[in-house]
Amino acid sequence: MFNFAQPLYPLILAAAKNNPEGAHQQLLKTLNWIERSRHSVWGGWVLKQCEQSFVYSDPRLSQTLWGLKFDNPVGLAPGCDKDGVAAGIWSSLGFGFAELGAVTLHPQPGNPRPRLFRLPLDRAVLNRMGANNQGAEAMSKTLRQAWQRQPRRIPIGINLCKSKITPLEEAAEDYVESFRHLRDWADYFVANVSSPNTPGLRSLQAEKQLEPILAALVAENQGSKPLLIKISPDLNWDAIATILDLAKAYNLAGIIATNTTTRRDGLKTQILEATGKDIKDEAGGISGTPVRQLSTEIIRFIWHKTQGKLPIIGVGGIFTPDDAWEKITAGASLLQVYTGWIYEGPWMVRRLLEGLVTRLEAQGFTHLSQAVGSAED
Repeated sequence: MFNFAQPLYPLILAAAKNNPEGAHQQLLKTLNWIERSRHSVWGGWVLKQCEQSFVYSDPRLSQTLWGLKFDNPVGLAPGCDKDGVAAGIWSSLGFGFAELGAVTLHPQPGNPRPRLFRLPLDRAVLNRMGANNQGAEAMSKTLRQAWQRQPRRIPIGINLCKSKITPLEEAAEDYVESFRHLRDWADYFVANVSSPNTPGLRSLQAEKQLEPILAALVAENQGSKPLLIKISPDLNWDAIATILDLAKAYNLAGIIATNTTTRRDGLKTQILEATGKDIKDEAGGISGTPVRQLSTEIIRFIWHKTQGKLPIIGVGGIFTPDDAWEKITAGASLLQVYTGWIYEGPWMVRRLLEGLVTRLEAQGFTHLSQAVGSAED
């Protein structure tokens, strides 16, 4: 994890190739152990080493949105820390914010294994996890304990998803009950209606099904927390425009573009090595490089459609400073990474931030906010 271990990271990736889910679970266990030991001599030393290696600070990168201060624009995407077990350590790994989940009201084991696959030829991940998590009540207890050990140092979001066992017509109450459990333990909340791995969930992006969910959440929230919505990269422009109209009608705080894609065109991977099947026959959503351009095009569309008035969190295929800069100049105020972080290692966040500062200076900008949407003006 530290600089002296950087040459070992490719070996760690190789060792995790045949069991990426097991490797991920071990990572979270290790981070949780470190975080719980933060007040010990050993734990404090480890966290200090992390911060020296991974944290990069420059006031030109700070953003203030929804009354929240983001020291830098690079956040951890949901899907990494589903239960919030490492919630207190993400700031020490350089992230400017972290989004936990997806979490559901009811605990659920997720889909059958194997369900997580790396596609190294495409710099991508195929996942059909199925929102495996311990449930909203368990997460609330985990976060309460975490914030007792150390008050949160960066904004924390929670990604809310419908429970698999909840009928679609009862989705609104499912989202609201999760929010009730968790409202005190995070700074913003996201209605996730775009994961391809919960049956029927993406149908909730349709106006007639989405509006009751937003209405119920807004009524319960009473303006206390920023509420955002996360959308699919596979929607057509009319469907996105309809969601933007609803976002305006319900005064949502922002939109996250985008989730994973179910498209398989253009992939270099033809056969999934772990199963021996054609990639086109494998269920699940793909993240990483294949979704980069899709998400950027949607960011650009949202920026134009809303005249830059609806804050956007851009996510999908960010590996390099150029990838990050492309999304910011297309209209994203904040960014999220996960797949790129897995491939590139924990030093990636610092490299992104240093690269963004270099690009600000090259363009003559004095602050990141000047770059947001600048390619579209």
